[in-house]
Amino acid sequence: MKNDKSMPANEAGQRTKGTHKETYAGAGVNIARKTSVISNIRRMAASTLGPQVLSGVGFFGSMYEFRGYKDPVLVSSVDGVGTKTKLASALNRHDTVGIDIVNHCVDDIITCGAKPLFFLDYVGVGKVVPERMEAIVKGLSVACKDAGCALIGGEIAEMPSVYGEDDYDLVGFIVGVVEKGKIIRGENIVEGDSVIGLRSSGLHTNGYTLARRVLGDTSQELDVYYPSLKMTLGDALLEPHRSYYKDLKPVFSMLKGIAHITGAGIIGNVGRILPKGLAVDIESGSWGVPPLFKLIQERGNIETREMYRVFNMGLGMILMCSPQMESRLRKVLPDAEVIGKVVKPRGRVRAIIDGVGYRSDKVR
Repeated sequence: MKNDKSMPANEAGQRTKGTHKETYAGAGVNIARKTSVISNIRRMAASTLGPQVLSGVGFFGSMYEFRGYKDPVLVSSVDGVGTKTKLASALNRHDTVGIDIVNHCVDDIITCGAKPLFFLDYVGVGKVVPERMEAIVKGLSVACKDAGCALIGGEIAEMPSVYGEDDYDLVGFIVGVVEKGKIIRGENIVEGDSVIGLRSSGLHTNGYTLARRVLGDTSQELDVYYPSLKMTLGDALLEPHRSYYKDLKPVFSMLKGIAHITGAGIIGNVGRILPKGLAVDIESGSWGVPPLFKLIQERGNIETREMYRVFNMGLGMILMCSPQMESRLRKVLPDAEVIGKVVKPRGRVRAIIDGVGYRSDKVR
């Protein structure tokens, strides 16, 4: 008789005591391997910690000493990398997705003028692969250090019954702070204000499910060089999400509104900062939609409206300011382009792109 690892069942279907001794590792969760990885993570995270951090990675709760503000408002955000991890796995390149999630979260909270304080991550995996985990955390550490943000804690959850062996999910949580009197909300945006775009570094962290469906996500497809992109498809799609914090920090006081162009694209995100009854009227030729987005649209035969509600189309941030601030902003922000103006549209239109009006999926 073969040696069966499972316990025999009695007539009622209940497991009965057998001679085989089960372990957590045998069930697919290796505590020793995870502990070894966390030790290396602690060393990488240490480079992001300042004197405000009283306990970081390793203790049950991370502690951050808060000080230096008169009337502070804490600002938080949580998000994930989504299916961009599928491309990282296909190419076995995991050092950029950590950068992606930190920069995405940083860009979310700076829309109200906040300074990033600390960041935590969650990685759900089918199997802890030390080299992969360390590459991910290296990216987290690099991006946190660049933003002056402490990588203060996180979680690696090994769940073989939920994820495939090569699958993982990456989620980030950030906390920042802004003085109450300096919050940027978009409430004072008026008709005639200028709309300024800052270029994205690619798809950032949104729209990958559609992009993968259209362009493919196998290593063979991703390794193809595209002359229009001047790089391989994989390099273009794995380009890290750009952080705008250092660019925007010196000009927060000049801005009336900041929209991070993430999921729901330009159409869905500008409406989140516009007062009721206003819209942006922009011309795509003012910044020039990058070739990657044109490739996706042509390959997938995707309608223009769908493109602008899924992808950033080459703009990672859209800023709104008074016309008098245009020249000052362009001196400080080298890649800033005036792409349109704030208008009063007919009906519930929130974005007019190349003369076509679009209603937002998210109306404030």
